[in-house]
Amino acid sequence: MNDIEHHDYDVIVIGAGGAGLRAAIEAKQRGLRVALICKSLLGKAHTVMAEGGVAAAMGNVYEEDNWMVHFRDTMRGGKMLNHYRMAELHAKESPDRVHELEAWGALFDRTKDGKILQRDFGGHRYARLAHVGDRTGLELIRTLQQKAVSMDIDVFMECKVIRLLNGPDGSVTGAVAYWRPTGEFITFGSKAVVLATGGVGKSWKFTSNSWEGTGDGHAIAMWAGADLIDMECVQFHPTGMVWPLSVRGILVTEGVRGDGGVLRNSEGNRFMFDYTPDMFKAETADSEAEADRWYDDHTAGRRPPELLPRDEVARSINSEVKAGRGSPHGGVFLDIASRRSAEDIRKRLPSMYHQFMELAGVDITREAMEVGPTLHYIMGGVRVEPDSGSTSVPGLFAAGEVSGGMHGANRLGGNSLSDLLVFGRRAGMGAADYVEGGGGNDAKVDDLLVQHYMDEALEPFTREEGENPYTLQHDLQEMMQANVGIIRNGPELDEAIEQLEVLKERVQNIAVKGGRAYNPGWNLATDLPAMLTVSTCVALGARDRKESRGGQTREDFPKADPELGKVNFVQSQPSGGGFNGEIKIVPEPLPVMPDDLRAILEEAPK
Repeated sequence: MNDIEHHDYDVIVIGAGGAGLRAAIEAKQRGLRVALICKSLLGKAHTVMAEGGVAAAMGNVYEEDNWMVHFRDTMRGGKMLNHYRMAELHAKESPDRVHELEAWGALFDRTKDGKILQRDFGGHRYARLAHVGDRTGLELIRTLQQKAVSMDIDVFMECKVIRLLNGPDGSVTGAVAYWRPTGEFITFGSKAVVLATGGVGKSWKFTSNSWEGTGDGHAIAMWAGADLIDMECVQFHPTGMVWPLSVRGILVTEGVRGDGGVLRNSEGNRFMFDYTPDMFKAETADSEAEADRWYDDHTAGRRPPELLPRDEVARSINSEVKAGRGSPHGGVFLDIASRRSAEDIRKRLPSMYHQFMELAGVDITREAMEVGPTLHYIMGGVRVEPDSGSTSVPGLFAAGEVSGGMHGANRLGGNSLSDLLVFGRRAGMGAADYVEGGGGNDAKVDDLLVQHYMDEALEPFTREEGENPYTLQHDLQEMMQANVGIIRNGPELDEAIEQLEVLKERVQNIAVKGGRAYNPGWNLATDLPAMLTVSTCVALGARDRKESRGGQTREDFPKADPELGKVNFVQSQPSGGGFNGEIKIVPEPLPVMPDDLRAILEEAPK
């Protein structure tokens, strides 16, 4: 194996979005040898697409806001499937992480008295999203990236990790990867590994996820022995563009609704009133003038119905479309043009304005947008210990969207960016503690295992004829959109599980032409096993959770089941086997919440 490029580190971080960068910074600050590995270019992580803001209860706009209200909002938004400790840590530590970003150079929008401005977002009782116009994710990445570069952290760009390496005791000892530009393999030996690989959206037809979102981290973690949790809980963002085709799937930030945008059906009606729980209704709910006051009246518990949690808004839009009241291209209309001046829109939502004007010729200052539910985020992921980000595999840690537990059945908007910061830091701390405590000192790279994984990745080149990877991906996306989409039922989920087994057979017959350098067909061929593993986990979880809760909606079980609300579904491969291994799914009781936190949840909103 002497002819293969190899590097040794104390900690390798796989993924260079917000969670990965923050984890790498934390481990490097401890004086450890740290490498950051990213599938694309540094600075191009999907985090840049997070537009609305960082949720943190700083109380800059509403003094009544505090970590307890944020904790309560997060748990209620997650329909109580969240790990209470993760929600607690997140609510308590988010303000510090925002102030830390500011100290490192992040430039947030300001209130008149110079504090960090915070905006409304769905599911949050108070305006608590610190933001930079509608470019918050970009500012977060810019700031963290600059910090990481200043610390001289080694970065391996356009480097695709295909498998984690396990030692004889089951602990993680490193990873096998290849350079995307050349196709040449590279191996990493490491005492600890932090996964921060993001989401899974590219297994669905309509998604806001970029090309990197193929579930690599979820899959390689499971193949290495880690547990996955809550995989059935997938979030469809209510407002992805459905037309024109040039912008299909691109998100319209929740900030548009937070700044006054409203949803209308083809009849011009503001239909969200029909789906609004009584606790949100005003005395004159049929009066749009009265509803407009909700944007400024939090103390009475009144909020605009467009700012209900994302799962509820997405289901409402889906219902309108199914009832024949949708827009011409299968969505509904999101209107901010009639609500704010053109100057105000361009000032507060500059990226939204320029993006849709330049890519699609849609002027959001003059016309409504056609939007609909788009797969956006997976709440499920690798099961971690909240305080350290450690998994069930020694030496393996996870943070960000690839980890599960924080968001329960439904993530509130803005909680993703604060999640990245809080648990990226904690995973970096956990990995550093593990290494400094002597963990991984005996870690060695198994050359035979490395050779096996490389041969496995190169198999598509050995076939003259076989499956086209693009055809297989198309079939997967169409099937998942149809059978494991926003509304699910038993027969369709059974069909999905059967079809996934067929696709797993087909993927083992993929044929790829050409060389390894800059070969997108081969890159997709190496992605597909992970996509199929993750898709299977989602379908299995959705089949077994016979209820509707958050991002899991079953039309054959339309109500929440109190008993199922007491368990998480945990998936694993007890017998190993990697891609071909059998997946076991079992319900496990939720962790017991301490009385003091339960009292916060039971307290009536003020």
